[in-house]
Amino acid sequence: MHFVYILKSEKDRNLYIGCTGDLHNRLRLHQSGKVLSTKSRLPVRLIYSEEYIDKYSAYKMEGFYKTAVGKRALKKKIKNWGIV
Repeated sequence: MHFVYILKSEKDRNLYIGCTGDLHNRLRLHQSGKVLSTKSRLPVRLIYSEEYIDKYSAYKMEGFYKTAVGKRALKKKIKNWGIV
């Protein structure tokens, strides 16, 4: 299984979109400052994740969420869940 996950920075309130096969380990790396993209934005918290059966599907969705249309769809989805 692979995951697309969304982190929210408590420092700058921005979102980070990522993809991984081991969500717990990846979150630990983010929280410990070992991921360059979020190191200066700590602390971050997981606000949303989606599970996919294969790596290809997860990376495809991550790429979509990083587009303008995808960001709007993602923000609408997490707003409907009451997350943001």
